[in-house]
Amino acid sequence: MNILPREKQIEVVAALTEGVSVRAAERLTGINRGTILSLGVRVGQGCAALHDRLMRDLNVGRIELDEAWSFVAKKQARLTLEDGQDKGDQYIFLAIAGAAKAILSYRVGKRNQAHTSAFVADLRARVLGAPEISSDGWNCYPGAIEDAFGIDVTYGQIEKHYGVQSGVVEAARRYSPAQVVAVSKRRVVGRPRHISTSYVERQNLTLRMQQRRFTRLTNAFSKKLENHEAAVALYAMAFNFCRVHETLRVTPAMQLGVADHIWSIGELVDAALSIEAPTPAGRKAGPFRIIDGGRE
Repeated sequence: MNILPREKQIEVVAALTEGVSVRAAERLTGINRGTILSLGVRVGQGCAALHDRLMRDLNVGRIELDEAWSFVAKKQARLTLEDGQDKGDQYIFLAIAGAAKAILSYRVGKRNQAHTSAFVADLRARVLGAPEISSDGWNCYPGAIEDAFGIDVTYGQIEKHYGVQSGVVEAARRYSPAQVVAVSKRRVVGRPRHISTSYVERQNLTLRMQQRRFTRLTNAFSKKLENHEAAVALYAMAFNFCRVHETLRVTPAMQLGVADHIWSIGELVDAALSIEAPTPAGRKAGPFRIIDGGRE
């Protein structure tokens, strides 16, 4: 039985967090892509559990919300009745701390009221006090924020208006947005001092740069929702705990006070593989060994 050494596990995960595709990582490391995928899913599931455990009781003054479009297996227009909800458009909901630049909460799912409400409820469970929140003009946010935060929040929306050329469909904006012709801001709850989504929109760009499957106009898209979710979880933990922010000069987790040092990728891999993470079947998956071609 060929057991993947810890050094190789770290090498693979480090590549995946730097925007390297699975097939490119296979060529660079000499490790079978099935093994890489299995390791990525397990580390991603562990990262999701770590994020859930560590990113709690957060004291933040301002939060920005946004959604990044992506897809799994096939584009939405090519879906059939047999495909179900796991394929097609899958939006990545992100909540960013305005000062600490940390990813406070995230969720992968359809852009609808149910996923928006679940995302905002998860955010409410992680932050303390009455923060100021800004979001884009997505119409599901006001109701979700009211249900989760009540009056303990100050909230405003910013909406960008694009000049759409004749014959250009809405879907094209996902790849190349039209020129912004106007920006409107609206106070929804209270009197927010800052209504902006600049930080979280920049975070969307970083996500697409650091995780190859989210890069636009490539064939590096996710084939399974499980892999998609694991990639987002790995990205969030690596960004918060391992990546020194150029402006802060420390990691976002250190800025928030939930970490006292810069995590190495090896430390992240060890923590993710040692924590119990729920499997798709609802069972618990503890530490495991990687063998050639998949999980033991």
